[in-house]
Amino acid sequence: MPRAMILAAGRGERMRPLTDHTPKPLLPAAGKPLIVYHIEALARAGVRDIVINHAWLGECIEQALGSGAEWGVRLHYSPEAPGGLETAGGILQALPLLGDAPFWVVNGDVWTDYPFAALPREPEGLAHLVLVDNPPHHPEGDFSLRDGRLGLDGPRLTFSGIGVYRPEFFLGLEPGRRRLAPLLAAAARRAQISAEHYRGRWYDIGTPERLRALDRELETP
Repeated sequence: MPRAMILAAGRGERMRPLTDHTPKPLLPAAGKPLIVYHIEALARAGVRDIVINHAWLGECIEQALGSGAEWGVRLHYSPEAPGGLETAGGILQALPLLGDAPFWVVNGDVWTDYPFAALPREPEGLAHLVLVDNPPHHPEGDFSLRDGRLGLDGPRLTFSGIGVYRPEFFLGLEPGRRRLAPLLAAAARRAQISAEHYRGRWYDIGTPERLRALDRELETP
């Protein structure tokens, strides 16, 4: 079973003041921290080892989640310096914890009912991404999808923050702060990334208003 990584190092500036004293992934929706939804979903999919990177108030994340035994998983932490390393930089630093096989990654500040067991264990290319319909706050989308391949031309969908990556995708990169989007775009131009369109529930919890909306939805019977 692949290892998984939950990206949890963001400062959450747009979520202030909620994130002044609570890291964004620990903010609750329907009484449960956002990151716990991911841990539970990954555990249901059979994942047993999960890496979590953190920067802002990272000690709070480790204290809240502990070893992961509560959910039947082993949690491994990848602390980052204040300010974080951005997505690609954070994954690059965590590679020794993720092993030599392809691994799954999910953003810690989204909520979804995506069935993680549907992710490929061996992507056809260097990576496999899950795309979703464009939310109102991101109408232009990120990538196109054609014949199961990620592209940059034509109508675009939004990257969900869920993906499968081969370690080779990050090989040769210098350590430090590095964004993921330019790397994905470059690989898409070379037709090295497969993708799928998920039409189920997915929410980017980027503002207090969106968190309240998710809370209301999950609380509704």
